[in-house]
Amino acid sequence: MNTRPRATDAGPANQPPPFAGRNLYESDVALRAAVATYGGSWAEPALRDLGAVAGSQDARALARAANRHAPELLTHDRYGNRLDVVEFHPAYHELMTLGCSAGVHSSPWAEPRDGAHAARAAMYLLFGQLENGTQCPLTMTFAAAPVLASHADAVPELARTWLPRIHARRYDRRFLPVERKEGATIGMGMTERQGGSDVRSNRTQAVPLSGRGPGQPYRIDGEKWFFSAPMCDAFLVLAQAPGGLSCFFLPRFLPDGGVNAIRLRRLKDKLGNRSNASSEAEFAGATAWLLGDEGRGIPVILEMVNFTRLDCVIGSAALMRESLAQAIHHARHRSAFGSTLAAHPLMKNVLADLALESEAATALALRLAHAYDREEAAEVALRRVLAPAAKFWVCKRAAAFVQEAMEVLGGNGYVEESPLARLYREAPVNSIWEGSGNVMCLDLLRALGQAGGAGALAGELSSAQGRDAAFDACADRLLADLAGAAADEAGARRFAARLVLAVQAALLLRHAPREMAAAFCASRLAGGEGRVHGALATVQACDAVIARALPD
Repeated sequence: MNTRPRATDAGPANQPPPFAGRNLYESDVALRAAVATYGGSWAEPALRDLGAVAGSQDARALARAANRHAPELLTHDRYGNRLDVVEFHPAYHELMTLGCSAGVHSSPWAEPRDGAHAARAAMYLLFGQLENGTQCPLTMTFAAAPVLASHADAVPELARTWLPRIHARRYDRRFLPVERKEGATIGMGMTERQGGSDVRSNRTQAVPLSGRGPGQPYRIDGEKWFFSAPMCDAFLVLAQAPGGLSCFFLPRFLPDGGVNAIRLRRLKDKLGNRSNASSEAEFAGATAWLLGDEGRGIPVILEMVNFTRLDCVIGSAALMRESLAQAIHHARHRSAFGSTLAAHPLMKNVLADLALESEAATALALRLAHAYDREEAAEVALRRVLAPAAKFWVCKRAAAFVQEAMEVLGGNGYVEESPLARLYREAPVNSIWEGSGNVMCLDLLRALGQAGGAGALAGELSSAQGRDAAFDACADRLLADLAGAAADEAGARRFAARLVLAVQAALLLRHAPREMAAAFCASRLAGGEGRVHGALATVQACDAVIARALPD
C-alpha cells in the first residue's frame, strides 16, 4: 500500500508565492523620490534595468550559489610552486560582471556629471538587495579611484594604465598583468594583528629601493591581518617607511610581468559575507609605490575610507530595504488567526515601523551621497559630520532591523532557504568594517570640532524647522548641546544617535508624506534610541505607510 503523501496542483497551503520577478527600483517609491531630489533622474533607465535584473529569480539564484560555495585558497600548484590565488564559484563572477557593467565600481569618476554620486548610490542600494559579498571589491575600487587619480602625477602609470581599466565597465577575472586586462579592481590592506583600528601601531616595513618620496618604489615586508578581496589587481596598503606610516600602491604583478611577493596565508572563515574572500597576507619583499609623502599614510588612506564609509551606509540601507520587502510580502500572503498577518493591527504596527526606519535610512544614504556630489564648503563640512554619524547609526540598526523582519516570517525566515538568514549574517559587517561604532563616534566629535561642521549641521536641521513640534524641540536641544559635545567622549554614542535621528526626521519632513514624517518624529525623537520596533503610539497611518513601502 502506497502511503506517500500525494502532490496536489494547489501547491503548499498557506505559503506565500516566491518573492521574485519584481523590479526593485520601480517598487521603491522612496528611492525613486530621492534620486529625483538629488539630481539623478537622468540615470532612471539604467536604474530600472538594474532593478529588474536584481529582482529576478535568476539573479537571486546566483546570490544563493555564490554564498553557498565559498571561495577557496590555492597556495601552491601540484608541483609545489607558489600560486597564492583564490578560486570562486562561477556565480560570484557573474555577479561581479553585473556590478561592473552597471558602473557600481566607477561611474562617478568615469562619467562625472550632476547627481552622479546620488545615481551611483541608488545603483549600489539596488545591488545590495541582491548580494553583498561582491560589494566589497566594488566598493574598494570605487573608493580607491579618486586617491589614485590625485597621485597620478607622481606615478604616471596610474593615469596611463590603471585608471582607464578601473573606469571601464568590464570585469576581467583573469590573473594577469593589468596591461593585458580589460578591467581592474582595487583592494586594501590596513590592519595588523597587534593594532586593528590603531593603524599607527603597524609594523610592516617599507624600505626605499632607490630614492625616497612620492612615486618611488619601496620594498614591503610584513603582514596584514585583514587583506580584503585578495584577487584584486592592486591594493592600497599602509607600511612604516623611514619617515613614518605611509600609504603605498601595491599591484599583484610587477612591471616586468612577474608576480609580486604577496603570500596569502589563509582565508578568513567569516560569519557572513561568505561569497567574498578576506585573507591574511604576508609581504615577502613585495614592491609597492609610495602615494603622497612619507609619514602621511593616514591622510592618504582616509581619502579612500571616506568613500568606503559612504558605501557602508548605503549597503546597510539596502539590507533594511530587502528585509522589509520580504517581511511585507510574507505578511500579505500568510494567514493566521482568521486573516492575513498584514491585516492584524499589531503586525501593521511592526511593518509600518520597519518601513519608517527603512525610508529614513534610504533618505539619509542618498542625502549623504548628494553631499559628495557638491563641493561647496557647507556640503564638504556636512559630509565630514554625516559620514561617521550615519555609518554608526544606520549600520548599527541594520542587525536589529533584519532580525525583526526575520521574526515576521517566523520559522520560514530562520532557515537557510530564506534570504533573511544570509542578510542577518551580513548585517554586522558594515558596522565593523572601516571603523567600529566607537571609532565613528570619535570621528564625529572631531568633525564637529572642525571649522564649519556645527554650522553645516545647523543649516541642515533648520531647513525643516517649523513643521513638527517634536522635531523643533529635538533640533533645539541638539544644537544647544553641540558646544559641549566635543568634550563628552563617554556620551558620544548617545549624541551620535540623537544627531542622526534628527537629520533623518528633517529629511522625512521635507520629502516624505506628512503622516510618515509625523510618525517618525513622534516615535524617535523623545528618547527613542533604544526602542523596539512595533511600538508606534498610533496606527492610523499604518496602511498608507506599508503601501508606500511596497506597492501591491
